[in-house]
Amino acid sequence: QVQLVESGGGSVQAGGSLRLSCAASGLTISRYCMGWFRQAPGKEREGVATVSRRGSQRYTDSVKGRFTVSKDNAKNTLYLQMDSLKPEDTAMYYCAAGDCLWDSLGPRMSGTSASNYWGQGTQVTVSS
Repeated sequence: QVQLVESGGGSVQAGGSLRLSCAASGLTISRYCMGWFRQAPGKEREGVATVSRRGSQRYTDSVKGRFTVSKDNAKNTLYLQMDSLKPEDTAMYYCAAGDCLWDSLGPRMSGTSASNYWGQGTQVTVSS
């Protein structure tokens, strides 16, 4: 049984940092494209960061230079380091495992693919 369990969310003030973790079981993350998504109330799910099996990364424009995605294959865990947080980063954050879609900008994941595995999410709240 595949499980992705996120942790590390919380409430911080603008300018602060958080590190999200996604511990995987039942699958080996080195064999999957891995990504972080977020969804704010009333908004669509948005892809935040993607890391391919070989480590290629891609970020949505609004987080470039502030967020860093990484993975520890030995620990079978995905991370998202979030620095210089802004109130608009407030959302439920989800990790996903699935297939990479490639274009000239690098890898990305579909937020609607039926073949993705999803975690239950962790809430990030940034106050001004």
